[in-house]
Amino acid sequence: MANEPLLSVDLRVDFPGRPRALSQACFDIHSGEILGLVGESGSGKSTLALAILRLLGNEGRASGRLLFRGRDLLAVSEREMRGIRGREIALILQSPLSSLNPALRIGAQLAEAWRAHALEASDELAAAMQRALASVGLPNNHEFLDRYPSQISVGQAQRVLIAMAAMHSPALLIADEPTSALDVITQAEILKLFTELNRNMGSALLYISHDLPSVAAICHRIAILREGEIVECGRRDDVLTRTVHPYTRQLLACVPWLPHPGAPTSKRVPKLPSVVFPGSTIRRVPRAPN
Repeated sequence: MANEPLLSVDLRVDFPGRPRALSQACFDIHSGEILGLVGESGSGKSTLALAILRLLGNEGRASGRLLFRGRDLLAVSEREMRGIRGREIALILQSPLSSLNPALRIGAQLAEAWRAHALEASDELAAAMQRALASVGLPNNHEFLDRYPSQISVGQAQRVLIAMAAMHSPALLIADEPTSALDVITQAEILKLFTELNRNMGSALLYISHDLPSVAAICHRIAILREGEIVECGRRDDVLTRTVHPYTRQLLACVPWLPHPGAPTSKRVPKLPSVVFPGSTIRRVPRAPN
């Protein structure tokens, strides 16, 4: 990884009636890195994702510093920001079926996503769609492209969203709770897909989740967000096994299969099936049934 971060964040976000929705959101992401952002509901994870893309709306006010490739995104014009969104930084939302337009066919939505950020001639669209669909393991045929979102599975819908985000090979992908609506098997497939995109495209990934097992499976580093403040950030295995902050210990204690802080990562919950992800020293072990 290069010494200079791809993205350097030092943000505060305020809303009317909710000052300091983010108070000390400070972290870096390097090119080619997967950083997991973990926090409970209401901690400010989605607010942070929207703030990076300057999509907070009229009421949200972001201050501080947001350096992307040496430029402060808080200082650039809205016109410049529109050129960055989608092409250089892309967002993958949760709830894939509700994120897609139910009235448009899959092919039309992919085409719309490409044209919204394209600098190339329109005759490049077919090749761009073919590359994007192949990268996420979806068929590039009329039968699939002519379907509506209601005619595909939730897992396929999530792959469509990822394909739309990856069409222009952005330097940074932001995935906001991308597996929360998926079953365990489909979650594993999507997590594997993210590692493949990271390896093949070289895009950095900010993976936002409340789910520590999925974060542990694919991320190189982990940042812990609590009430708008990054309280701990470091290499994955350091955060999971040499925990510094008491809040991180509380989060770890809520996940039975993760090793307790200070315990070797070889200690597992026995006799439960696991899914192993490439490059991870941590096994995803589902909870035992109640």
